[in-house]
Amino acid sequence: MKIQHYFFAAILCITLHSCVVLSPKKYKALVADRDSLQNRTVNLDAEVSSLQGDTARLHHEIADLKGQLAALNDKYNTLNGNYNTLNDNYNATSSKVTKLSGDLQAREARLKEVEDILHKQDAASQALKDKLQQALLGFQQNGLTVDIRNGKVYVSLTDKLLFPSGSITIDDKGKQALKQLAAVLNKEPDINIAVEGHTDDKKVINLGQIKDNWDLSVLRATSVTRYLSETEGVDPHRLTATGKSEYQPIDPTNTPEALAKNRRIEIVLTPKLDELYNLITK
Repeated sequence: MKIQHYFFAAILCITLHSCVVLSPKKYKALVADRDSLQNRTVNLDAEVSSLQGDTARLHHEIADLKGQLAALNDKYNTLNGNYNTLNDNYNATSSKVTKLSGDLQAREARLKEVEDILHKQDAASQALKDKLQQALLGFQQNGLTVDIRNGKVYVSLTDKLLFPSGSITIDDKGKQALKQLAAVLNKEPDINIAVEGHTDDKKVINLGQIKDNWDLSVLRATSVTRYLSETEGVDPHRLTATGKSEYQPIDPTNTPEALAKNRRIEIVLTPKLDELYNLITK
């Protein structure tokens, strides 16, 4: 050990270009300092290595977080694009709903107008029926009826009230009934008039120019129409004559009473629908 101490002292002399003689105590202290510095150096190296490892991990985590951030940005951009699309769709749908709501309100308003007109026409038909029943009161026991069907007023006159059997010529009693009917119709210019001839299902026999029930129904309808226009002054533009033959019976049974009901003239009175037509075709 002493040899080592002297050797260290010699080295120290060479380094310092002068010789310093150290006591063993100081020499031990220097050795202890040297060992302590070496230990600290080792510890610092270990800390540096640890810090370098931490730094590498942090760089890796930063790179991973950057990747996650980029993915989140992409997801955000996608979601934002979807939101913008949905928002545009919502705005478009909202506009459509607003338009449809406006259209619905307009249609509801028009529907109410139509309903109001129909109510007025129903009221007018009822009023016309009441007037006709009052005017024709004396003929109701002779086979005349007045009723409303589907918003139209039907004046039904049995053939015995208007015509002799098998004839198309109106008799005096029939003319009187039609005269009173015409008096009401001439005061109601907004009523269209359809005259329908109806027969029973018995074949026509020995009626000269009248070949069948079609002829009989048509000719009786035209006789009534001609009388109303030419004699009673009803505007012919309001009149229509049709023959229904035997194909719209009131009573389909074959009793004498049923056959008598089916042989009739029906005068169908319809309020003009100009106001309603104009409203619907706006």
